[in-house]
Amino acid sequence: MEKKRIAILGSTGSIGTQTLEVVAEHPELFSVEVLTANNNAELLVRQAVEFQPDAVVIASESLYRQVSDALKDYPIKVYAGNDALEQIVDQDSIDIVLVALLGYSGLMPTIRAIKAGKIIALANKETLVVAGELVTGLAARYRVPIIPVDSEHSAIFQCLAGEYSAIDRIYLTASGGPFLNLPEEKLAYVTREDALKHPRWNMGAKITVDSATMMNKGFEVIEAHWLFAVPACDIRALVHPQSIIHSMVQFRDGAIKAQLGEPSMKIPIQYALTYPDRMECKVKRVDFADYPALTFAEPDFKKFPCLDIAYNALRAGGTIPCIMNAANEIAVQAFLDGKLKYPGIYALISETIETTAFIAKPSLDDYMETDAMARHNAMKILGGM
Repeated sequence: MEKKRIAILGSTGSIGTQTLEVVAEHPELFSVEVLTANNNAELLVRQAVEFQPDAVVIASESLYRQVSDALKDYPIKVYAGNDALEQIVDQDSIDIVLVALLGYSGLMPTIRAIKAGKIIALANKETLVVAGELVTGLAARYRVPIIPVDSEHSAIFQCLAGEYSAIDRIYLTASGGPFLNLPEEKLAYVTREDALKHPRWNMGAKITVDSATMMNKGFEVIEAHWLFAVPACDIRALVHPQSIIHSMVQFRDGAIKAQLGEPSMKIPIQYALTYPDRMECKVKRVDFADYPALTFAEPDFKKFPCLDIAYNALRAGGTIPCIMNAANEIAVQAFLDGKLKYPGIYALISETIETTAFIAKPSLDDYMETDAMARHNAMKILGGM
């Protein structure tokens, strides 16, 4: 297998650090060309010293001097700012851009990388939530593959390998998060610490809260729609607390394929980087004797209304998913900061959708303006809650 040159956008986050673990396990297969971080300058410097990329980008411009000084004795270019983050993916030395940026910030670099003809390993679901039609249209125009890194979408992608038949239904599995068995009436009193105690996955704070509200699963429904061209009515979320089956595909003859494994992001990360090959991966293997029962249940849409909001946003189309995402980012951060109670997350999202102008056929500029307006409206609503 020919050595692949990788840019990791968001190298200091959970996905980024695990990607570097994969790279370290297979130095003969990968070279790191670019690393980027938002504001974790210290970890970015340590990663740069270890992996010796051609360039690093720190998005927070105030930290440029800190990173530059720390790397002055190394042959590593240092850039700062969001413009640099977008422009860096143009480098001819990059084969694959792994997008592990948080939230809306992944959209513009992904679009830039597609236009530069790079293979996209997508770990940022918000890119397709916000502008799925535009992004997948660009990928088709530039003949750029988008390989999913999310465990559920990687599972679907793996189930489709070698298949030529149309998909009849997708089953997206969900752990149910930390509040699966908590009575609905107690949700009004849960804390930040409660929400961050995920039972199966080790993730960043924002995505862990999204898992608690099941908005994350709603995002994945929208992402699956754009990645696999399946309508909302044929994408079914299922609560699977063991998190061993990562998702399933049913075909028109009734046959179902599932992808199974221990909860580890290293498998989908590595598969995205080595596709279509499979290489040795140092993760725990499933021992089915440890799992005498694999269980499934319908999600409780009343208890987890964010999932219902996301399904409705997908059906509505246009800028509604963009508005939903922006409001969710504001709401989750407010909850993490102690400024909003847990039930206020979905209340804030719903009101922001109702009060932000809808555009049925948005351009990129429309998405950008809608995101800004939705954030403005969400902050205004938050101030009155």
